[in-house]
Amino acid sequence: MGLTVENVGRPARSSPRGAATRSALLRAAAQVFRTVGFAKAGVNEVVTEAGASVGSLYHHFSGKADLFYALYEEFQQRQQDRTRRAAVEARDAGETDPTRLMNAAARAYLEGCIAERETAWLFFRGDSPPGFESALRARLREWTDRNVALFRRAAQPVDDALLMVVSGAMLVAVGEVVARDDLADARRLADGVIAVLARLEAPAVTGPGAAG
Repeated sequence: MGLTVENVGRPARSSPRGAATRSALLRAAAQVFRTVGFAKAGVNEVVTEAGASVGSLYHHFSGKADLFYALYEEFQQRQQDRTRRAAVEARDAGETDPTRLMNAAARAYLEGCIAERETAWLFFRGDSPPGFESALRARLREWTDRNVALFRRAAQPVDDALLMVVSGAMLVAVGEVVARDDLADARRLADGVIAVLARLEAPAVTGPGAAG
């Protein structure tokens, strides 16, 4: 089985020194990937940037692809935290409409990409390990699926067509937003995407399962 987002090595329990080394290697990898790209990056460049040894890198990671996936996992966890907070805050403010709650989460996701656009751009510029783009699409679909399932009433089925449209729109939108050099332009585009998503509604449920 190849390396994927799902089977990338999670940080094992380690000493504070080991955890610090792992963090330094990830910061260094991000810097090297931004500077020369994933394809041209070498393990030696990463360890030099981190002030670590090749042995320490292979103690924590299986190679540069593992570093890339670990960076994505950490970014995605921060994004998940952002979207969860946005949904909770919207609910606490009295919002109950599931579509608006989903859009609050989508806005938080896009704003997180803007706030970390140098990191986010690593994952959307097309210079990545083999198979990563498929994993990226799958993870964004999972994110959409979780949020729609969370925000809709338990008795109301999640509509597959809506999931497909939202996940596809978000995948394209994130790539375009993080590619914008101008921050104001990126925010305008994100606002426009959310405005479009706000007009989407799931098809009415018909047939035996529909409410009478």
